[in-house]
Amino acid sequence: MATHAVSSGTTPRATSTSDQVSGWSVFAGVVLIVVGFFNLLDGIAAIAQSHVYVGNAVYVMGDLRGWGWAIAILGGLQVLAGIGVLARNQAARWAGVVFVSANMLGQMFFIPAYPIWSLTIIFIDVVALCALCAFGGKAGSADW
Repeated sequence: MATHAVSSGTTPRATSTSDQVSGWSVFAGVVLIVVGFFNLLDGIAAIAQSHVYVGNAVYVMGDLRGWGWAIAILGGLQVLAGIGVLARNQAARWAGVVFVSANMLGQMFFIPAYPIWSLTIIFIDVVALCALCAFGGKAGSADW
């Protein structure tokens, strides 16, 4: 007696590793660009000494305007790295890791100016760092 398998005509599509890597790389690039723009706006507001920041804040080093320049420069570098990550440039990916790590440290020094915002940016930086480091591709792979 023979048994026949009945097919419904549709098979679930298995996601390949290359689809996952591509998705994570796009996610990492977009998050880098978004957090870079946030940092640019944050830095410009600090340079202009906007009234959105805590008054009479005490900083470990420097002042509000100095940290504003540092955050704005890091934001611009993050935007450029994010564009490079979207173009699947491996050097841009590693530059993004460096810029995100530097931004986390910079935001820790910026906490006296705007605590909730700085902690939010640090959290977004951790997500971006995870996305940049988690899926880096394999040696000889066409992805990344």
